[in-house]
Amino acid sequence: MRLTSGKTNTLSPALFTKVAHYRYQVFIETLGWELQTRNGEELDQFDHPETLYVVSQDADGHVNGCARLLPTTGPYLLGEVFPQLLNGLPVPCSPDVWELSRFAAVDFNQRSSSALAQFSSEITVNLLKESIAFAAAHGAKRLITVSPLGIERLLRRLGVHCHRAGPPMIIDGHPIFACWIEIDPPAA
Repeated sequence: MRLTSGKTNTLSPALFTKVAHYRYQVFIETLGWELQTRNGEELDQFDHPETLYVVSQDADGHVNGCARLLPTTGPYLLGEVFPQLLNGLPVPCSPDVWELSRFAAVDFNQRSSSALAQFSSEITVNLLKESIAFAAAHGAKRLITVSPLGIERLLRRLGVHCHRAGPPMIIDGHPIFACWIEIDPPAA
């Protein structure tokens, strides 16, 4: 497994295209989300030149995981699309708070892989840890994410300090919630 991190405009165009196709495969074909797509790619208004990504690839270069990171000082998914998940609280807007979105770790080249099994795989664990470290390296002290309920169990099992920003809601038939992830300072 190889992890690559960078901004939209620093990832190679070939890798960025692979990520867009991978996201289409995960979120549209596998999970059935109704999102706007083009040419078999899933990208939205939050995928701009300054967006940060962490990408996992297998030994053959196939994408098997991705995460998107955005500071909350600009537009981001929770603030623009799902503010109701904050239960009336104001949407975060701080250079210390970053959003983790479009997180997926499904290895389509493994026969036993499934969208639901993603929550406990080695790819998921490494991608999550790298995403948290990458966000911290860019100034984040907390992450906020829109997630399915299963991610809460994963985070707690990994010892990640997390808590709900509001109660779960059913949106488009899926139970989701906003989740705070506290980035613990490095040990001295």
